[in-house]
Amino acid sequence: MKILLVENQAEFVAVVVPAFLAEHEVTTVSSLDAARAAVAAGRFDAILADYDLDGGKGDAFVSWLAAARVATPVIAISSHDVGNAALMKAGAAAVCPKTRFDQIGAVLRRVVSGGGA
Repeated sequence: MKILLVENQAEFVAVVVPAFLAEHEVTTVSSLDAARAAVAAGRFDAILADYDLDGGKGDAFVSWLAAARVATPVIAISSHDVGNAALMKAGAAAVCPKTRFDQIGAVLRRVVSGGGA
């Protein structure tokens, strides 16, 4: 699966990509602008988006995806309930908080297969 990981905490990326996303092709970006550019440049099966990013908040990116009619499902991955709620309000399909990232595989399978939150 091709995944866009929109996350600005390098330490988190360094731990979770090899531990939980190793079987996938993961592109990581840390800012809103880089996320928009990545989506414009390629196709992804899923997007994992944090709320607090370089250059703004993740809900602005999720809203941009909806306005651009990008149908790629987004999974909110903030460690904070408020951030995940904002991402869901903007159009994310599901939530997998950082504190439960060991469940990301099941969430990805459910969301990509069309099962939703």
